[in-house]
Amino acid sequence: MKICIALLSGFLFASAALAQSADQRADDPQNHLIWTESQIIQLQQLVDTRASEALAHCSISDFSQPNSASDPYRRSRLASVAANELMQAYLEGCSPASARAKWHSGSDDRYIDTQQLLMKALLHDDLAGYFDALRPRNPHYKALRAAYSTESDEEKRATLAVNLERWRWMRLVMGEKYLLVNAASFEVTLWENDRAIKSWPVIVGKTTSPTPVFEATVSGVILNPWWEIPTSIVAEGIGSLVRNNPAAARRKGYVVQNGRYRQRPGPGNALGQMKLVMPNPYSIYLHDTPNKERFSEAVRTFSHGCIRVGNAIDLDKTLLEGSATPAQVDAILASRKTTKLSLLKPIPVYIAYFTAEAGEGGSIRYFPDVYKRDSLKLAQNEPRLDCAA
Repeated sequence: MKICIALLSGFLFASAALAQSADQRADDPQNHLIWTESQIIQLQQLVDTRASEALAHCSISDFSQPNSASDPYRRSRLASVAANELMQAYLEGCSPASARAKWHSGSDDRYIDTQQLLMKALLHDDLAGYFDALRPRNPHYKALRAAYSTESDEEKRATLAVNLERWRWMRLVMGEKYLLVNAASFEVTLWENDRAIKSWPVIVGKTTSPTPVFEATVSGVILNPWWEIPTSIVAEGIGSLVRNNPAAARRKGYVVQNGRYRQRPGPGNALGQMKLVMPNPYSIYLHDTPNKERFSEAVRTFSHGCIRVGNAIDLDKTLLEGSATPAQVDAILASRKTTKLSLLKPIPVYIAYFTAEAGEGGSIRYFPDVYKRDSLKLAQNEPRLDCAA
């Protein structure tokens, strides 16, 4: 199995070079693969058991017809087509594009050359190993899959199926170390080598301004940040406060500089004492907050879209390990000086939405579908959301 994963990883890194169009592959005689009877039987077993992956709805081409005298390789070609369809189902799922309308995490798994993977699988006579290597690596997927195979409650099975599909929308290789925000569980977790290292509670967007699903790269931390106030929030009341009661606005740290509304660093700053450096097209960030009391709520949908982190300074210190000491972080915070610190090595951050995930002792944790997305009947368009307090 380790050999399979190592080979697959090699294909992932070389996927751009290996990717070919379907027409090109069809014209390449080297890719007219010959299947043994035992391999065809094994493929049929994998197709027949795809329901255990919540992939029963995926259409797989029939390859049951035997070879004919006039076309001795026909069944092998049909089996190759079916195997590639099943591989793509493992990698990307089979949901219509509308189901992913609000899922902007940019998986490039579809560019993996499954024909090359199939050639290796047949060469090593290890179809099961290669399909196993195409499953998401995060332990949550394995737990959901195990639960799906034994769950009798139809409502829970539907939830498990939706979340298995969402994992297939994530990158197959998410990185050795990454942050995963689950907007449905109100948590951000640091993962390393497919192990959950530590979690922090978060507050996410209101149902009217939901936190979008996307991915970015965290390269650093800003301590004592200024808040660049979005136009939408200026219009909600800050603008009139600055105009009509400038003394009160100054006490809250609001200033106007070159036509930009900003808030100075300080105890009342809407971003709190820190903000992660993670450029993205949505202007959504993980940051601290001066309003700690709302972390006691079970359902934490209170922001305009941004992600407020509980015990945010502990998250900073954890991410900055090897780059800055906890004492250095504390000294900068005490200085009230805006300071940017770089991580030793940038890491991915994935903002996702899973309404079921693994719990302790093989259990499954279910979360309320606060954004009403489990039906997968999603709108086609999502507006840009500006970061807010």
